[in-house]
Amino acid sequence: MTSEQEGGRFEHVLDIATFELKPICIALRKLIRTLDPRFCELAWPKLKIASYGVGPKKLTQHYAYIAVHGSHINLGFYHGASLPDPDHLLEGTGKALRHLKIREMGTVKNKAIKSLLSAAIADRRPHATRT
Repeated sequence: MTSEQEGGRFEHVLDIATFELKPICIALRKLIRTLDPRFCELAWPKLKIASYGVGPKKLTQHYAYIAVHGSHINLGFYHGASLPDPDHLLEGTGKALRHLKIREMGTVKNKAIKSLLSAAIADRRPHATRT
């Protein structure tokens, strides 16, 4: 499922990113697609985010988001407070949300990011929409 039904597309969020940050967005989306080929993607260009989940319900079925900022990209996790983070990459103090700032492509290749995404997907998989 893509975000076209919601009025926004990943490309609209990508358009907001600077030239230097676009490849990071693309690489993160590719990593998510690799780990969860059946992902549901919703984009909210006004919020500068593309969100990913096992179904369309943001609060219960989404596991991660890509948020565009001026000098970095946030890879956020909706239920990040409960994820294993042995490398202490996640930032945030909220009840559930956590994120990490990505400023360069090399960071996307960090195995800990792949582990965080895999854990987040596995955490949300039981909440997948049954079809």
